[in-house]
Amino acid sequence: MRAPRSVFLTIALFLTASAATPPAAAPETAAANGAEFIRTNCESTQYPDLCYQSLNGYANVVQQDLARLAVVAIGVSLSRATMVAVYVANLSRLAEAEPRASSALRDCLSVFRDAVGQMRGSVKQMRRLSGAGEELRFQMSNVQTWMSAALTNEDTCTDGFEGVADGALKADVCGRTVEVKEVTSNALALVNSFVDKVVVP
Repeated sequence: MRAPRSVFLTIALFLTASAATPPAAAPETAAANGAEFIRTNCESTQYPDLCYQSLNGYANVVQQDLARLAVVAIGVSLSRATMVAVYVANLSRLAEAEPRASSALRDCLSVFRDAVGQMRGSVKQMRRLSGAGEELRFQMSNVQTWMSAALTNEDTCTDGFEGVADGALKADVCGRTVEVKEVTSNALALVNSFVDKVVVP
């Protein structure tokens, strides 16, 4: 699943607002260093191969900055969650599903919209990080809470399809949801890593 242009816009907005300017480096060196940095940090996630595959394309952006890596991961998750929300919304209008499946689709759309809102809030908070100590910990606590809630909402979508008889519809929606859950889980892990390595010390 390819991320749409909204991911690039999300990341660009974050980087524009960032006060820190990384040191200049040759493009090839920056990309290589960034790729290795991403690979190393992805090892701490639950789905390291997916983590690296989904984020490696942003190596030049990330370079060796944990905050940038976290916001890129959130941006990728946000993009994919938005795509699933749009897909489920269209499916809800067009599909002739059994009543139980229709109810599951409506509930799934509702929780995905919530997840999208929570991830947008996370990106906005990351763009506004400031201060240090307790102030910074409070800001990152918001991000951790919202990303955890987004992951819970995605879980709720798949839970809602238990007992649904429409096998094809259930498999389709749940399969797409699982993909989003995995990138969201990875994004949360990278946020937690940023907190552990940068904020808490």
